[in-house]
Amino acid sequence: MERHEIEAFLTLAEELHFRRTSERLGLAQGRVSQTIKKLERRIGTALFERTSRRVALTPVGRRLRDDLLPVQEQLRRAVDRATAAGRGFTGVLRVGYSSPMVAEMLLRGGDAFRSRYPDCEVEIHEVQLSDPFGPMRAGRVHLQVSELPVEEPDFTVGPLLRREPRVLMVPAGHPFARRASVSVEDLAEAQLLAVSGEAVPRHWLDHHYPRHTPQGRTVPHAPAVTYWTELLSLIGRGKGVSPASAAAEGYYARPDVAWIPFSDAPTVDYGFFWPTAGESARVRAFVGTVCELAGPDLP
Repeated sequence: MERHEIEAFLTLAEELHFRRTSERLGLAQGRVSQTIKKLERRIGTALFERTSRRVALTPVGRRLRDDLLPVQEQLRRAVDRATAAGRGFTGVLRVGYSSPMVAEMLLRGGDAFRSRYPDCEVEIHEVQLSDPFGPMRAGRVHLQVSELPVEEPDFTVGPLLRREPRVLMVPAGHPFARRASVSVEDLAEAQLLAVSGEAVPRHWLDHHYPRHTPQGRTVPHAPAVTYWTELLSLIGRGKGVSPASAAAEGYYARPDVAWIPFSDAPTVDYGFFWPTAGESARVRAFVGTVCELAGPDLP
């Protein structure tokens, strides 16, 4: 049997209707009928019972359907594997993230991607904010989702994946903890704790940990820390305050830290980016898979 005959027979066996079968296959109804008749002549018996009101499989047709379904699936998988190999969808794709809020979306995307491209493994790795681009530039990850902005000349910024309100983490006993909200201007009245490192770009730090309020007042800064969990401990001990994504509270809530909404701060945006020189069909396919799963939840 030729592949088009298998496809026509199995589609008709599922639809049990010539018009719907022809629409699914994009063929004329007469062409479908001719293909089935040719197949029946070759086999030597009817595969379908046809009346003016219904189409049904004969016992031989049912047995042929059951035998051919695994064959069709093997053919589909073989074609998918060959296509994936031809497009570079093989090997290991390493994806970085800096926040657990996006890690869950990437893990779900990785599962979906592997089901589509079984010859390509997906590894999800955490990237520290104190060295946000080091793993990518060292080739340890192929693409990443992190807090924007990313304004690096060697990177391409892709779709926005998640957008969250910004809050201020403060010690539970701080005066701000009794407020319904705070303003960016209020940062001049507190000591700001920031995650930093030699590799963190100035534009990124200024966006997330400003040194001046909108009215030009100086924002006092405490010595920077390397890890975000350190920052939480310092806040809990009353050493300062720090901005964060509102969704982070669900992962890092603790009794000595209060999470107060900003009334006027920009959102925390999480987006894809990858090395411009390393862009590939595999990278684009993974990004597309994750965005497809996110669907209406995309910003």
